Amino acid sequence: MRAAARGREPRSLHGAVLSDREALLFEVGIKLGGVFHQYLGTPVSRRTAAGLARTIEQALRLQPYVAAVRVRIVPSRAGPTGAGAFAYHYLTAEMLHARVTLVQGRTRVTAELAHRSDLRYPLMRVVAVHPARTDKQPAR
Repeated sequence: MRAAARGREPRSLHGAVLSDREALLFEVGIKLGGVFHQYLGTPVSRRTAAGLARTIEQALRLQPYVAAVRVRIVPSRAGPTGAGAFAYHYLTAEMLHARVTLVQGRTRVTAELAHRSDLRYPLMRVVAVHPARTDKQPAR
């Protein structure tokens, strides 16, 4: 039986045989880390925040295994802006929240990136790991 048929990634994809769960946990960490490190510092204002969030979502949807993405940017969580032509914020960890769901085989992983004010840190965490829904299972 092929590795993929047993619920494992083919060796050629990861270099090691991984279960769907292991592969998705790895992938979701890469995706959230990419969002954090790629987009922080991007100029953003109240007027452009929703568009930037949709752009980040669209970019994530291009990547393998992504079933759902939701990105929110809250400019009011940023510090003061400049004046005139300099009246914008730059995207900070406090402003950004991303939630991503990946599916491979019969496994579904949901993770999020959210700033934790109690830790003063942008925490990336796995929210859930469970079997992927089939047409016969109700949505949770």
